[in-house]
Amino acid sequence: MPEILVLYYSHRGSVRALAEQIALGIESVGGVGARLRTVPRLATVIDAPEPAIPQAGPPYVEASDLEDCAGLALGSPTRFGNMAAPLKYFLDGTSPQWLSGALAGKPACVFTSTATQHGGQESTLLSMMLPLFHHGMLVMGLPFTLTELNATREGGTPYGVSHVAGPQADARLSEHERKLAFAQGRRLAELTLKLEAPRA
Repeated sequence: MPEILVLYYSHRGSVRALAEQIALGIESVGGVGARLRTVPRLATVIDAPEPAIPQAGPPYVEASDLEDCAGLALGSPTRFGNMAAPLKYFLDGTSPQWLSGALAGKPACVFTSTATQHGGQESTLLSMMLPLFHHGMLVMGLPFTLTELNATREGGTPYGVSHVAGPQADARLSEHERKLAFAQGRRLAELTLKLEAPRA
């Protein structure tokens, strides 16, 4: 069964909440599974690395996760309108996959969380798309045919689902955010199966 990699970095839990909802959307489609993976925080000193296995949550991503996946959902909190350094650090090390074309032709989507409504959600989503385009991936967004995208006063963009955590870093998704994340996962799974069909 093809698996879609849901790869994210989450500092306070809201990006993880989106990832989990996207995974539920993926798994709501028969014939495809979700593989949740994360990246470690970056240590500012050499003698304080993250443990090899996270204490909680999904395992850290490995190169084989990228090579084996049938699709990719990529998520990060916003850092001044850009993806967070731990995720970018991981992506910066994917030259072997770029050289081999491991991700070329596979579908992908992106998602993010910010503290404020105008905290750079869309530019962060676009920044995450750039390496995916270089890898030759087929990047999809969210259509305005999803009524929640028109109605939301929280997170949600046509570039990908988002969450507004607020000044207290609230990781709880609103009803609109939850539905949009689920829909994004479902759409990615459906597209993955359509692209996989000719290969079977």
